[in-house]
Amino acid sequence: MQNSRSLHKCSKSVAVHFAANEEIGKSFNEVKEQPRTQWRGNCLKSFMATALDDFPLIKTGDDIAEIIVETARKNGLKIEDGDVIAIAQKIFSKAENRIVRLREIVSSKKAEEIAKTTGKSPKFAELVLRETKRIMKASHEVLLVEDKRGLICINAGIDKSNVEGRGNFTLLPENPDESAEKCRLEIKELTGKNVAVVVCDTYSRPFRRGQVNFAIGVAGINPFKDYRGKEDLFGQILKVKNVAVIDEIAAAAELLMGQAREATPVVVFKGLNNVTQLCEERSMSELQISSEEDLFRNTL
Repeated sequence: MQNSRSLHKCSKSVAVHFAANEEIGKSFNEVKEQPRTQWRGNCLKSFMATALDDFPLIKTGDDIAEIIVETARKNGLKIEDGDVIAIAQKIFSKAENRIVRLREIVSSKKAEEIAKTTGKSPKFAELVLRETKRIMKASHEVLLVEDKRGLICINAGIDKSNVEGRGNFTLLPENPDESAEKCRLEIKELTGKNVAVVVCDTYSRPFRRGQVNFAIGVAGINPFKDYRGKEDLFGQILKVKNVAVIDEIAAAAELLMGQAREATPVVVFKGLNNVTQLCEERSMSELQISSEEDLFRNTL
């Protein structure tokens, strides 16, 4: 019996206490009853995350929800109430035809000025400007912007990794929240199950090397787990702890998604009920902060 860290020589699922591959197809309630998984009070002690294997390459017009449900079935994984499904934004961008050919872009005068400052091509600078609400910093090191969705990101999230065709780039989904909600509702229609969807992408962080997966779209889940007003171990009242749980889910999903040739853009989480709250009409705007609240903006 192989454990869930060794499937086809690469990790496809992660579970505390090493739930075996043969158990992946069971409901999480069945798995959690076994001695290897510990539950104490209302505290989460384990969860399971499974990347959907053999996920097809996405083309314009593909139905993401339908493909997720079908691929989960082929993986022997049951979609259940309370599941949280993390999805790489790239497949939404492809399905929604957010692919551009750089050679077809006509650069503006402003783009040519940005190109001189940053060392990027005028056509690429034009692409970034079209997706940008405000330029935060433009230099040879970085082109950091606030994009049309309110996300602070390098190059407005425009990317060419895992995009077929020389000179082709993907833009972020026009509205990641809407993409997530449409996917969530269709999964519910196909399965009868109430799930949450988190759309994620990889970003750099202030003052630290390396990148981390963050949520950029959300549907059906409270973005936060709020500890404010609760007591710590010594009876002190917590005042600021409001954890962005959807970002933690996105970061955990990247461990299985990868960044290169893994071809596993969807990760299904089970057993997060004690740290998540499924609910309607949530938005990424809840995570955005004003310039007065931002600890880093004035350092740029």
